[in-house]
Amino acid sequence: MSEQETDSFNLQSLNISEEKREELLRLFPEVRTEGGQIDFDRLRLALGDMVDTGKERYGLNWPGKSACFKAIQTPSMGALLPAPEESVNFDTTKNLIIEGDNLEALKLLQKSYIGKVKMIYIDPPYNTGNDFIYPDNFSESLQTYLEYTGQTGEEGKRFSSNTDTDGRFHSKWLNMMYPRLYLARDLLRDDGVVFISIDDHEADNLYKLGKEIFGEENFVASISVQINPRGRHLDSFVAKTHEYVMIFAKDASNADCMFGIEKSDRWIDEYDKCDERGRYRELKFHRFS
Repeated sequence: MSEQETDSFNLQSLNISEEKREELLRLFPEVRTEGGQIDFDRLRLALGDMVDTGKERYGLNWPGKSACFKAIQTPSMGALLPAPEESVNFDTTKNLIIEGDNLEALKLLQKSYIGKVKMIYIDPPYNTGNDFIYPDNFSESLQTYLEYTGQTGEEGKRFSSNTDTDGRFHSKWLNMMYPRLYLARDLLRDDGVVFISIDDHEADNLYKLGKEIFGEENFVASISVQINPRGRHLDSFVAKTHEYVMIFAKDASNADCMFGIEKSDRWIDEYDKCDERGRYRELKFHRFS
């Protein structure tokens, strides 16, 4: 081999431990600490172990968080049953509607769709006080879903609306959201994205929750969505005109996750400059006296 050929090779040996750490953080972004290291207690929780989580550390913590991992890892006992009589063109359509408890459905979809979904849109309860019913023992199943309307189960187990007078008002919402968002992430392809509608009630918690599950580097944007130009008349203090859509990527470094949308002819004509990052336009500066 000539000296010139030798110079073209990277002669540095592989940093195996660093590669393994990066791969572990890619698989379990929720175990990343503020400094980009691994929180091994969180990793043990993610792998099914129960640990003492009482140590002080940076992150989003709330009562019942450790039980979320148990809810994620508990196998679903349900089954998806086709309903041809309620379907349109059942034998030919490729569309699929699943009706039932969404946590159970997400678990059942893991076997067939894990790592295969390009985009997920979620419109969760906004936690306004009465927009979702919460089982008091932190566990849910298809049976509890069917029992919600009666407020009690076969064994007299109570279910309750999550009112703002409850001492665990935000904790209950987080306990409901964490397993579902965690399982939704597993369904995404490497270039997949999730869009989540939310309003001011839980926007800050969703932002922190999403960054923990997807990784801070995979937060894409929070988009304002106008819902009422005049403002909602029932709001206190300020009549709000907008809600939000938060976007998280499975892997934001994968450029395909947010690009590829066709532009109109007007946009193409207006963005008449181009560089290595793509098309752009130049705007004049305005001075106001």
